[in-house]
Amino acid sequence: MQKLSRYFKVLLFLMVLVAIGFAVVQNYSFIFRKTVVGRITGIDRVSQPTAILGSGTATPDVLFSFAVAIKDRSGEFFTASSEDRQWAVVKQGDCAEVIFYPYPPWNLAKAETYFNARLKKLLNCKEVLGDETSAADPHK
Repeated sequence: MQKLSRYFKVLLFLMVLVAIGFAVVQNYSFIFRKTVVGRITGIDRVSQPTAILGSGTATPDVLFSFAVAIKDRSGEFFTASSEDRQWAVVKQGDCAEVIFYPYPPWNLAKAETYFNARLKKLLNCKEVLGDETSAADPHK
């Protein structure tokens, strides 16, 4: 009976370990996301809406696809793609809090890069960076 109890405990431990590993693999990007506060140094629509509408393939994810670059307080640049409609109101020079989701390391072609940049909120550059010559505040 003691042997059976011991095997059961080992089996239970292995099942918990596999479940934790599965959860980390499935949610890697969410677990290791990075929040960046800084100035938007570049934002471009990946495809022009008129080109998409003319071809007849206007799906919302393609229509609202953006490339985003942000420079944080320490001077480091972060870039990502996004299909978030909120990026349509952002201009280069605005300050924002952005969440970047990394590709998992087992995706070798895209490892150590980010996707799905989520705009958390627009910020006042003067307050965030202490920059007197910052671009106009989008909230005025």
